[in-house]
Amino acid sequence: MLFKLNEKSKTLASIILALAISFLYPLLQKCAFSCTVAVISGKATFDGRPLLWKNRDASAVDNKIVYLKGPKYEFIGLINATDKEASSVWAGINSEGFAIINAASSDLADDEKGGAENGRFMRRALGECASVADFEKLLQETKGQRSVAANFGIIDAFGQASFFETSKDSFVKFDANDVRVAPFGYIVRTNYAFTASEKFKGGGYIRFERISHLFEKALGEGRLSLDFILQEASRDLVNEKLHSYPLTQPLPDDPAKPLYINTNDTINRNSTVAVTLFHGASSPEKTYLATMWVILGQPIASVAVPVWPAAKEIPSPLTGPSTSALNDWAKKIVNYLYPDKRGHMPQYLNVTRLRTYGGEGVLTKIFKIENEVLQNVQARMIAWEKAKPNPKEMAEFAEKIAHRVMESLRAAFPDL
Repeated sequence: MLFKLNEKSKTLASIILALAISFLYPLLQKCAFSCTVAVISGKATFDGRPLLWKNRDASAVDNKIVYLKGPKYEFIGLINATDKEASSVWAGINSEGFAIINAASSDLADDEKGGAENGRFMRRALGECASVADFEKLLQETKGQRSVAANFGIIDAFGQASFFETSKDSFVKFDANDVRVAPFGYIVRTNYAFTASEKFKGGGYIRFERISHLFEKALGEGRLSLDFILQEASRDLVNEKLHSYPLTQPLPDDPAKPLYINTNDTINRNSTVAVTLFHGASSPEKTYLATMWVILGQPIASVAVPVWPAAKEIPSPLTGPSTSALNDWAKKIVNYLYPDKRGHMPQYLNVTRLRTYGGEGVLTKIFKIENEVLQNVQARMIAWEKAKPNPKEMAEFAEKIAHRVMESLRAAFPDL
């Protein structure tokens, strides 16, 4: 039976709906757009090149990489596969070596919809900015006009590396090259701002504590590098609050009673849909070396692949008219690792499957493939540092790497 609402009832329904949205929107933002991010100055890296990292947590499980042209610069970026117009970019790097990421920060929102245009703003920045200074100028010019609430991370080819805690009307810059701000040359963030007027309104406090400890340990051991971020930080499954260390604790003797953990508060989360890690250019004269490493899918279920803006093309397994082949394959592994779809059970990772698949475990297989990629790229980058390649050479190399990854994944997980 259908009921016809009178005008008074319609008005009341509209008010209730508006109140519901205003209450739920911040919660949805916090759940769906939580990320773990870091910016690392070249002063803290082995090769003097800055790093910019983002574990993207989102409700959009299908992601891909696209090549776009802005008013001034061409760029590559991570987008939702359903975003046909590529209107929002969630991490990217342009032809000038300018790279940007974000972590939503609801405590910087000026209203219930604050942060609605974070992705659109990053797309604009990639097309217009060549440096951290350009981005700061853009923030000044758009004061009061942008609907953002985010920690924006930036690196450029001039060696600059900063975070900007940004709202609609204001921003605060944190310079990773300033020893008063970042004594060890790096800054980590999750989903709250240090400058927010209302404390404890944001999220990601458990992840912030964990990533801070990981970076401190890596720095002390001389391992704060691209490899560390890709293979340890981005895939970390530890919950220190619960004293949960799933990769080292004993597995149950009974295979019918596997070990599960909840990954809602770990760095590699059940909602992590991609990883981007930008390896900055060594100088303004060598912007072609600026590299975007991307893991499409949950990190523990996928492999890192390099992309270069200077190549002017995207490897076919990372893009496509709808979804990307690498993301699709990662989803198969995720479904295997999170087999129970009831209620909140999709938050629970089957650690026994993760550690025992094929006799050696999922991560061991993933790392075998990824280590080959890292070695091949490192050798090629040394050669490119000495002699600049042309775009075709870079594009063909990236395509070869991506196809090799896909072939290796099919061979390593034949039954998925």
